[in-house]
Amino acid sequence: MGDKDIRPDDRGGIAGWMEHILALPGEALSYAIGKWNAIQISHEMLQSAEPLQLAAPTVAKLTGSWLKIEAEGKAEKATLEGDTPLQEWSPDESMLIERILVETAEANRNNVTRTEAYRNVYFRTPELHWALLAHLVSRNGGWNMTDLQGEWIPRLLTEKQRRDVFLFLERANSLIFQDAYPQLLLYQWSRSQNRCLFHLLPAFGVSSFMMPVWRQFWREKDSAILTTALIVNEQHYIEGRVVRNEYFEKRVLQTLFFGLQSLLQLNGVFFPYGNGKENCGGELQLAGLILENFQNVHERIEFGKRLYAMLFGVPSVFAGAKCFAAAIKHTGSRSDYSPFLFQQVRQAPPRRIYEEKLLGGRLKPGATPIYSPALQSAWKDHPIEPHETEDWFLSTEAVSGYFRVLPLPNNFEMSNEYGLMLSKLELAVLTAQRGKENGV
Repeated sequence: MGDKDIRPDDRGGIAGWMEHILALPGEALSYAIGKWNAIQISHEMLQSAEPLQLAAPTVAKLTGSWLKIEAEGKAEKATLEGDTPLQEWSPDESMLIERILVETAEANRNNVTRTEAYRNVYFRTPELHWALLAHLVSRNGGWNMTDLQGEWIPRLLTEKQRRDVFLFLERANSLIFQDAYPQLLLYQWSRSQNRCLFHLLPAFGVSSFMMPVWRQFWREKDSAILTTALIVNEQHYIEGRVVRNEYFEKRVLQTLFFGLQSLLQLNGVFFPYGNGKENCGGELQLAGLILENFQNVHERIEFGKRLYAMLFGVPSVFAGAKCFAAAIKHTGSRSDYSPFLFQQVRQAPPRRIYEEKLLGGRLKPGATPIYSPALQSAWKDHPIEPHETEDWFLSTEAVSGYFRVLPLPNNFEMSNEYGLMLSKLELAVLTAQRGKENGV
């Protein structure tokens, strides 16, 4: 059912809107109490935190390598278009390159296949911390994609607007995977053959920035430095290819509806951690952070570093999130982590008038769960389009500052905040209905 089929009804729209408005004082008090509790829970979890460290001697060695690459002016160009032909490699190396390229393309079909690929990498090679972080962030990307076809956003955005946001999310996620996954596979092949294979990185268009990082990791197995480098690399990789892409700047990033990122939940990343125990049981609990300015590459990198510090530095978050990742298959539906609040299949056709389902971030008695489709029901696979092939790495000074600290966030328990975000989104739908009723 398309947007044109959703029309307001006077009695249902006014009743739902007024009921929500009248409930706001109580919800505000409940939110304030929940916010205080979340701060207390965050502080309690931080008592057992094990802050991650970036070893200064290792960073100094890498800085020297980056300065050498920069000074010599020999940064290898990230391209597969003839500058680094496969015949430069030995026959065995060429076969391995081709195999990794095929595996990457197969796993890069959509958000679900990418997310599963990251999960498999982490549980085979847990020293690759970035793979678990990428898996959990990719789950969030899938949930954002299916929200665009779910209960609420189709009532707020046109089909064209929703498709543009989907293409933006899909391109960013698919390009990061296209760049990072071959690196992860090459490490696994290096392990299986017991020899360093990172001289093959240019065959996959990987930035010269990553060559010394992987070689250093092969020798010292410093997961924190590798993860930080991958965060820096991937955010720079999509900066020109997606964030500064003229189409997405005009159609997505500079539009009014993307300015309401918090309403669309595009700027929050949440890790379900259950009760922080190995059985993943108990009431839904979410740890996460909110990104203030997606368009700023520095903020995106620092955001990724804080997510990493929280995930691997707070034992209860790590235990619960790892358990969730291992136990729950990703479908793209938010029912993956909250089956009592969300459902993949509608129990009845959508009504033209939306009737309020939430009170205080929870389902009202008798309300049906919120519709959150699986990815395969929401969007068809979208082929990866050609993109720029230049190496983003030009300046050591521009990246070295990211390797000083991995700061733990002070407040990251988001269960209550998440409920408020859902209530805000529902209120936006009720307000939009009210506006239609008044001819606005």
